Amino acid sequence: MAYLSERVGAQIKLRREQRGFSLTELARRADLGKGTLSNLEAGRGNPTLDTLDALARALGIPLTDLLTVQPTGQVTVVRAEPAPHDEFTRQFLARVGGGRSLEIWRLHMPPGDVFDGVPHTPGTVEHVILVSGSLRAGPTDAPVDLEPGDLVAFPGDAPHRYIAGPEGADMHFVFATPTLG
Repeated sequence: MAYLSERVGAQIKLRREQRGFSLTELARRADLGKGTLSNLEAGRGNPTLDTLDALARALGIPLTDLLTVQPTGQVTVVRAEPAPHDEFTRQFLARVGGGRSLEIWRLHMPPGDVFDGVPHTPGTVEHVILVSGSLRAGPTDAPVDLEPGDLVAFPGDAPHRYIAGPEGADMHFVFATPTLG
């Protein structure tokens, strides 16, 4: 178990440093004590899922970038949440375990909105399927233009960007992340 704590701690520290956050800043954003965060990064903690979720949210990453959660085998139905046309929204849809962890998300971007993705765990691949609108997406240095029904897959462990077209964009994401095992 200590080995897993060390790997999770290393991921927390890596993501914090990638974003240029100090221990104090990430602790503040996640509403944790600085000492608690320091212990977690050193692999000397047993964080709850709530703590890991707070850290993932504060870092702006999927929870699987810190830890892979295995599926429960239960039937899960996720109903679509309404997306106001003038607000950026995202909705977590599913997580699928295996040799790679998969997370499926729905994302809405208002017209002209720009979202800079943060690098994920090394080896992560992002798959984006545009449902409606238009979108320019992909690696920051080589984005591609998408129309409804198009899919783009690219390394999610490098800087990437999404730019919604004049009518906005609705899309689905699949994050394929290597497991920590």
